[in-house]
Parts: sequence; structure tokens; C-alpha cells
Amino acid sequence: MSGDSGTHQLADGLPGYRLVRHEDVELADALPGQSSGLRSCRLVGGALGSTHMALTLVSLGDGHVDTHLHSFETGFYVLEGAPALYLDGRGIELEPGACGVVPVGVPHAFRADEPARWIEMAAPRPRADGSDTFFLGPAPRTPPQPLDVRDPRNRNLFLLGDGQMDLDVLRRGSAVGAPTVSASMATAVLAYSGIAVKMLVDQRLDAQLHTMFMVDYQPGAVAHPHDHPFEESYYMLEGEVDVVADDSRYTLRPGDVFWTAAGCVHAFYEVKGNYVRWLETSAPGPPARHSYRFERDWDYLAGRLASEIGAA
Repeated sequence: MSGDSGTHQLADGLPGYRLVRHEDVELADALPGQSSGLRSCRLVGGALGSTHMALTLVSLGDGHVDTHLHSFETGFYVLEGAPALYLDGRGIELEPGACGVVPVGVPHAFRADEPARWIEMAAPRPRADGSDTFFLGPAPRTPPQPLDVRDPRNRNLFLLGDGQMDLDVLRRGSAVGAPTVSASMATAVLAYSGIAVKMLVDQRLDAQLHTMFMVDYQPGAVAHPHDHPFEESYYMLEGEVDVVADDSRYTLRPGDVFWTAAGCVHAFYEVKGNYVRWLETSAPGPPARHSYRFERDWDYLAGRLASEIGAA
């Protein structure tokens, strides 16, 4: 690794955060004997400091990955190309913006006629010796069907299309025959402090062990210092954003990867006046309450208590 890439420790010696610069990402041949044309780079994982997740950049060009299953859960987001996913016996042709979850123990395989790339998330983190992956046979050769997110059989898949994070578009009603999934809270966008968040992979797709979501920052957007009881990863897609982790500040650019451990205090600031987008994952999945711990709220309480004790 060069420059500021690498894993950084907290004061107690545990891994706190990891930064991987785009220029330090190197793809290597993967799964020899069970694939062809497959290359990957592990960005976050057990050997790199993580306790709960593995994040991998995957490339498949004119090749395949044999049918297999895992004792862990995986999610994916397609960056480019049109890989075919064979999930539980059905072949689906994906496209950029397609995402989904492969549940624990479900057989699946991949094929691609042209180069394709995607981000793959695994939770819990896979075992280093590969003993939690089981190969079943060759990848199917049946022609895949186009991804249809309105088809209930594709319950583990989703497609982030144009305008689905545009708040002006979401304010308007959609016709019953509109070519999208039925509008509901499951398709909603959460907006706050100049930030828009769209859930991609969560329990609605039957993900039990992790989440994946898209984050958009408007000019001047900010997420003040906070931490979580889970790990997070961030894969930069567009624009630049400043991240502060345990008092160290970095500028993230497209292709960069950042990861924070549970308990790592971090914050994000858009300071260039531009639009920013990144793909974010978390593992374990956030709890129903107390998933954020903002420093400012507890500093406020400390001030109040000091004032009340002093007055008493």
C-alpha cells in the first residue's frame, strides 16, 4: 500500500478504520478450478481488521463462476456490464445499478459474455481457509432473463434506476402501471442535513446479516461526528467528500474505499460545493434503536449535568 492507505488502530490497539486508495486496488485471479475470467480484490476483511464483514471488488470477463453456496450471506451491487446471476435455479441478466442478496445456503452461479464489475459484501466475514463455501457443479448455460423487479420471484433483487433518489420526482404520485416496484415505505428515500439515503439490500430482500444502501450528498452536506455498534464500509462512486475518523482527516474520491469499526468516531463533510455519491454497507445489521451515537448529543448532556450539579 502507498500513501495513506492501510488500516489504522484505535487508542486501545484495536483496528479503528481502513483507507484504500483507488490506485492501490489490484485485481488478482480468483477461485482457480471453479471459475474462468474471474478476478477480485479484497478491500475489507478479517485479515484487514474487520470482525463482521468482507468487501470485495469483483471482475468477471467472458467467463463464469461455478454453482456454489455459502454458510454466510452475500450482497452485491453491479458497477458495470451485464453479468448473469443464476440464483436458486433461475438465470437473471443484471445491469448497472442492479443489486441484491444471496441468502445463506442458496445455490448460485455467475456468467458474463462481456466484462462486468460489481461490489460484493459478505457477512459474517468468510473464513480464511474457504471452508464455508461449497461448490456443487458447473454454472448453468441456460439463457438468462432480463431483470424484472416487479416479478415477485425476483424477491432477492432490486434495481436502482434513474430518479429513484430525486426528491422532486418522489414528491409526485406514480400511475399503477408505472414500470417500477410499487411505491411504499420500502422504496422511500430518507433525507436529512443535505443527505439522501436509499436502502438497497435489507430485510425486505431477505437480508438478515447486513445492509447495503446508496448515499447522496448535496453541496454543503454534513454528518457530524458519531459512531455505531456495527461496522461500515464506503465505496466512493462520484464526487469528493472529506471524512474524519478518530481526529484524522482524508479526502475520498471515486474508487476509494473507507471502513470504520464499531466504536470508531467518524464524520463526513462536503466542502467542494459538489454532488457526492457512495455505496455503503453495514454489518451486523443496525438495531431498531441506538444505531447512531452522536458526540454532540452526549457533549450536550455533559454540559447540562455539569450545570445542574454546579447549581445544586
